[in-house]
Amino acid sequence: MAEQPLLLALDQGTSSSRAAVFNSTGDLIASASAPLAIQYPADGWVEQDPMAIWASQRQALIDLHTNLNAAQRQAVVSCGVTNQRETTVLWRRSNGIPCGPALVWQDGRTAAICQQWKEQGLERDWCERTGLLLDPYFSASKIRWMLDHYSDAAAAAAADDLCFGTVECWLLWQLTGGQRHGSDMSNASRTLLMDLDQRQWMDQFRTHTGLPASALPELLPCRGDFGHIAADLPFAGLPIQALLGDQQAATLGQLCLQPGEGKCTYGTGAFLVINTGAGIRRSEAGLLSTLGWTDAAGTPTYCLEGSLFNAGTVIQWLRDGLQIIDQSEQVNDLANSVPDSGGVMLVPAFTGWGTPHWDPQARGVLVGLTRDSQRGHIARAALEGIALSVATLVELAEAALGTRLGELAVDGGAAASDPLLQAQADCTGLTVRRPASLESTARGVALFAGVQAGVVDDLNHLVPNRGDGAQRFHPQIDTTQRNRWRSRWNDAVNRSLGWHG
Repeated sequence: MAEQPLLLALDQGTSSSRAAVFNSTGDLIASASAPLAIQYPADGWVEQDPMAIWASQRQALIDLHTNLNAAQRQAVVSCGVTNQRETTVLWRRSNGIPCGPALVWQDGRTAAICQQWKEQGLERDWCERTGLLLDPYFSASKIRWMLDHYSDAAAAAAADDLCFGTVECWLLWQLTGGQRHGSDMSNASRTLLMDLDQRQWMDQFRTHTGLPASALPELLPCRGDFGHIAADLPFAGLPIQALLGDQQAATLGQLCLQPGEGKCTYGTGAFLVINTGAGIRRSEAGLLSTLGWTDAAGTPTYCLEGSLFNAGTVIQWLRDGLQIIDQSEQVNDLANSVPDSGGVMLVPAFTGWGTPHWDPQARGVLVGLTRDSQRGHIARAALEGIALSVATLVELAEAALGTRLGELAVDGGAAASDPLLQAQADCTGLTVRRPASLESTARGVALFAGVQAGVVDDLNHLVPNRGDGAQRFHPQIDTTQRNRWRSRWNDAVNRSLGWHG
């Protein structure tokens, strides 16, 4: 009997790269991952070596290929790529060599550039056209800084030899052996360079960055035929048929296909994404309007998004910084070793605040300590700090939509934590749904590639089964307790803002 068609997903994240194979109903068949180093050369600076990003993704691809049997390898019919967004790479077209380190989405060194643009009166038009804010998070100010500080980038620009791309663009270049320089609209919508409504690059915004027009990638739909994996790589010749930013891919992977449906991913950061359908919904409270995905013709589905820069990093800090746990999963037992946080609160603004404050100067705060405070209280406060940060996003999203959210679907590595998800249910008042598999990001882009390849009929057909094997967490506190808790949290957050040391 012939193997059922299989779908390959490459999922390039901030701290690791994954490669996974799914069947046409989205069941995970096999996966492999490879770690990826992050450099912090100065306070608020976060960077990675673009060649290390590629080497990590390539290693995961090699390991997955090795783990599959011959029949499974032959059954793989399509590839999708999903990635950490906003992270910015500049390289030479002539030789594919990066012009310097990639500036990671968390990097805050470009705050002064954003401030300068604001003082020039650019913010209103920029925000209206892109759905974003003038913040170091997005790619535009990173490009400006790199051209100002990387002499090879400036030289490449002068010689008409420069390529700009976010991570999916860099991976597409590598996967196709330099044959394709393209960026999909979900990632392009995070650069501050794409008009959200017209879905085209905006020359006036590009000019402020100093980037030559010739350095821009071809603007692509999220689904289509984007080339083939090069001959010297595993799965050589396989068509690449979907490109999606990681949060958009996770939204698809959770099958949030109808307006008003949303998910929260707890990865390096935490990201709440709500489907708003064919219309762009705006928020005056710091949520972002962004492109979710397009079909092969470029017809868009839009989303509202709240972005937090630290989630999984909080648990890593407990492990590597405070060293109160040896392995990340031990945070759950430690948090459960105490009945509550003992009044301790941890505000996880280690690299600044995203939504709703958009304050790159904010820093983490630990408050409420007494002589009775123990490791368990800090661990519990860390998980609750992530949940409370997300609760603010949920509240803002509900206000922007004019309706309560239903169940909140969750995924990402930190979503394996029961105490985190119970805290999330308690501080939002929502039921939280955790799927049987947390690989929603890879699953989403694999299924999307499968639609393009013709082996996935319609994603809507999978919706009736999306709750199969899911675990649900229900609120266990009343509204009065919730409001008191949230009020104390808001006081703690205010202490973290505008922190200059």
